[in-house]
Amino acid sequence: MKMRRLLGAGTALVLAMSAATASAKEVSIGYVDGWSDSVATTHVAAEVIKQKLNYDVKLQAVAAGIMWQGVATGKLDAILSAWLPVTHGEYWAKNKDKVVDYGPNFKDAKIGLIVPEYVKANSIQDLASDTTFKNKIVGIDAGSGVMIKTQQAIKDYDLSSYKLQPSSGAGMIAELTRAEKKNESIAVTGWVPHWMFAKWKLRFLEDPKGVYGAAETVNSIGSKELDTKAPEVAAFLKKFSWKDKDEIGEVMLAIQDGAKPEAAAKNWVAKHPERVAEWTGK
Repeated sequence: MKMRRLLGAGTALVLAMSAATASAKEVSIGYVDGWSDSVATTHVAAEVIKQKLNYDVKLQAVAAGIMWQGVATGKLDAILSAWLPVTHGEYWAKNKDKVVDYGPNFKDAKIGLIVPEYVKANSIQDLASDTTFKNKIVGIDAGSGVMIKTQQAIKDYDLSSYKLQPSSGAGMIAELTRAEKKNESIAVTGWVPHWMFAKWKLRFLEDPKGVYGAAETVNSIGSKELDTKAPEVAAFLKKFSWKDKDEIGEVMLAIQDGAKPEAAAKNWVAKHPERVAEWTGK
């Protein structure tokens, strides 16, 4: 009887240690809730990590600056929304020695002025002589990077008759929706990746003066500890990358149309096992 009690206690101890080990397999990822690409990318990555790598994933919605600070201090294990080299250039310069760059998860990130495909204007300089835009550019939050660049574009392209209308991401989309329904000309400040490219036929106005800069990448950044703490996750992040704006756009549009981010991510992962296999080998 005594031996049985000892064996039982030993089994309980092994089970307790196994449970502790299992619960210790957790990673935390930060993202910006107001950025549709950040939400989509982070939730899909989290779903793959949970399903294929058997880690629990704690997602934390934070502001961009706090996101970078979190991964630099190790309070976050990773972030998947680092716009480089320009948009988050200051964050990178400040934290590059405290983090690990796993490379791009999206390779053609870009900001600029976006128009419906049906408008005649091809370049920003065409706006000066095109009256169909009613001398208005619909913007987002005042002070954002794309708004600052647009103020510069108005000066550099001699668009003094144009007014940049501050708004929000949602406000900009509302204006774009109205214009699309009426087939009217509209120019909005925007970026890729964004779900609006999956919903409408849109294009960037050419920027021959290079005001908005060249295309950027959206990178996955890990803490210094991640390689040791979760080597399988680090290996996955090195391979995780969207093919193009349409691939990530499928997830973003599903969320915009009402799906919960977790549900949209699960659905995408279930529909694309071959892509998941490319990233994980599973």
